[in-house]
Amino acid sequence: MTPAVKQLERAGVAFTLAEYAHDPRTPAYGEEAARALGLSPDEVFKTLLVKLGDGRLAVAIVPVAGQLDLKALARAAGARRAVMAEPEAAQRATGYVVGGISPLGQKRRLATFLDESAAALPAIHVSGGRRGLEIRLAPADLVRLTGARLAPLARG
Repeated sequence: MTPAVKQLERAGVAFTLAEYAHDPRTPAYGEEAARALGLSPDEVFKTLLVKLGDGRLAVAIVPVAGQLDLKALARAAGARRAVMAEPEAAQRATGYVVGGISPLGQKRRLATFLDESAAALPAIHVSGGRRGLEIRLAPADLVRLTGARLAPLARG
């Protein structure tokens, strides 16, 4: 199993796994997961890595229905600016491949920010640590395990 699943099992958190056949040609992994699993794009969240103005990496978790507002993330992180991290840097820091980056079980604990819309949902789906694997869990458990801070990060 993936490091994300192992972290959940060690923590004794309630979760379920959902698998689907990943199409390697897909350009949008989160949207693919929502479509394949018949879920609302508002309850499937993508994990994105950003580079803050001081060079630190951070994790942003936003619904696949929206886009990450980099200015909002910078504000939430107390940084002057934020840009998307290079895929190689994201993979090195997390231990996961792009399209399968989970906010859980990463190699290094990074500052993590979760879009505030998650708090209104009983459960959300995030990557399970590989393409084609999603984890369903309570947002409060995700916050507790990642140390995430809730903030308005997504724009429609």
